[in-house]
Formats: sequence, C-alpha cells, structure tokens
Amino acid sequence: MDVKGVLGTISFDGEWVTIAKTPVGAKPAPVRIRAADITGTRFKPGSRLFHGYVQFVLPGSTAAGEKSGLSHGGRPPYEDPHSLSIPRRSNDAAEKLVAAVEQARG
Repeated sequence: MDVKGVLGTISFDGEWVTIAKTPVGAKPAPVRIRAADITGTRFKPGSRLFHGYVQFVLPGSTAAGEKSGLSHGGRPPYEDPHSLSIPRRSNDAAEKLVAAVEQARG
C-alpha cells in the first residue's frame, strides 16, 4: 500500500511503514517504522488550497507541531522524519493507509 506525497512517498507492507522523502539538499535515508512501535497517527486531509499530512507518533517522542502561514498551511515541517505532506488527490489512499496501520497496531 503506497501513498504519493508532495515530496516523497509512504509505504506500508503490513508490518513496516517506510517514509521516503525526495531530497532537498543532502539525500535523507528512508525512515522505517515498525507498526507495533507506533503509539498514534495524525491525518489531516488536503484541501483545494492546502496540502494535508500523515504523521506517526512514536513512544518517547513528541509529535512535531504544525507550522503556520500560507506556505505551510498547518503542516509539520519538512525536517520531521515521521510525517509527510500529501496533496488532496491522495486523501483516499492516505486514509486507507492510516486505517491499516491503526489495525496493525492493535
């Protein structure tokens, strides 16, 4: 199950979530998170004006807050390794991915 984001993709194979971001500057390594280790998920659907996001919360870490302003539109910063911005056309796929991760967590 894959979701195409604004600057990357999120993949879920039933056990592992992989967030691969398109590099801005130095090439970041993909982040792999085991579904059982995720303590929460945050999903904000994209609209016609602003991109949404998918964010995963891990134990011992706080979720990156949403940045304000027209260019960010209430999304976590790009540097947050556990989130990815998504366009409106990816809302359905992102919602299904979040539901699958929530089911695998339980």
